[in-house]
Order: sequence, then structure tokens, then C-alpha cells
Amino acid sequence: MSKLEAIEPGNPLGPFEFKECISLVKSTGKKAKTLRELRELIALVHDESIYYHTYQYYLKRQVVEYNNDFAHWAGEGLEERTLSEYFSNVDHFSFKDMGDLRKALLKVIDDYLEQFPEPREVMPGSEFYFKEAIILVFPTGLRASNLAEFFIAIKYMDAPSVYYHFFEARMRLGSGIDDFSRWFEDGLGRKEVALKIRSVDPLMHTLDGVKEHLALILEEAVKKDMEVMPK
Repeated sequence: MSKLEAIEPGNPLGPFEFKECISLVKSTGKKAKTLRELRELIALVHDESIYYHTYQYYLKRQVVEYNNDFAHWAGEGLEERTLSEYFSNVDHFSFKDMGDLRKALLKVIDDYLEQFPEPREVMPGSEFYFKEAIILVFPTGLRASNLAEFFIAIKYMDAPSVYYHFFEARMRLGSGIDDFSRWFEDGLGRKEVALKIRSVDPLMHTLDGVKEHLALILEEAVKKDMEVMPK
């Protein structure tokens, strides 16, 4: 047993099993070319479609300017930057119910239409296409029993794994808490590490950005443990 393992308390949750997911996307056959059409369809589509265009946006997100497909389309398709910002201000991680999230999205549109009742129509080919997705989850083969092993595993973790444990978990667990911080707090009793992980704002980072922040947090924790290890 290494010295780092020796100072870790017992873990009631067991080893952390890293998983990742893939998204099988299908079209709903519905599309919008105007903001009013978008509103009508947001009110009608299944929860799975709202989920895909908000939470699952992070699987393909490359820049932090947008945090959902509606904001992206408003900015790039409609070229309505103010509307795009309004959509991006909706923190979907704060909603525990998809119905409430749907209402918040509709309110964004309603408030905007009150100010600008005749927004432009997109060019042909730039319509908003509503989609749904089925998430398939499978193990990566990575696992960690303590802080040191977790720190090493993070370096080999792919983006779909970051998404599954840091983003998707917030809805899956129904508590707005990610898998990583939950394991550190409830499994290892490392609340200080858990709080630092929770301080990483999912709305402000890409998957690679989240991974980099996690690595820095864990590296700092490992160094502190090294400093207090018995000689």
C-alpha cells in the first residue's frame, strides 16, 4: 500500500467507475424558420427534444458564447444577438423539471417578441431542426479508489466521460450535483475537494475546459496530501 493510499479513509461508495456515453440522434421532422415558429414547436415537442437541445448541447459545444442550441440558432441563424444572450442566460441546470425549463425558454421568446414583434426570418437552409437523442452509456475501463488514482485517471478521460459525469449527472441524480464531487464528498469524505469541483461552472466551460480545471483541482489536492504524509 502506498503512503497516499494509507491516508485515504474507507470509501462506502466503492471505487469510482468511469463511464462515457454516446448520443444516437434522430430527427423529429419539425423545423422552424422564424422565432414564432420556434416558439410553437418548443411548446409541442417531447421533453427528449428539449433535453437534447439544452443539456446535450455540451457534447458538441466548442465555444462558451452559447450554452444551448436555441441560443446558437438565435445568434448564428437569426442573427439576433440580444435574443441569443437571453437564451444563454437560462441556466438549465437549475431546473429539476423539464416542464419548468420549457416554460423558461418560452418566456424568453415571449419577452423578446414584446420588444421586437417582427424578428427576421432565417435564410433557406438555416432553419432550426428539432431533434431527439438516445443516450447509450458504457464503461471506459478506468477506475479509481483514492485521490491519487483519480488524478491519474482524469488525464486519460475522454470528453464523453466528462459530459456523462459532470453534466448529465446533474439531471440523472436530480440534485444538480455531479458524479465527481458526490464521490469525493460521500465516498472519500473530502468535502473540500468536492466544493472546489462544484465551483467549476458548467455554463462557462467546454468539456476540455472542465477537464483542465478538474486536473488542476486534483493536482493541488494531491500535493497537499504529499506535504502531510508521514515520513
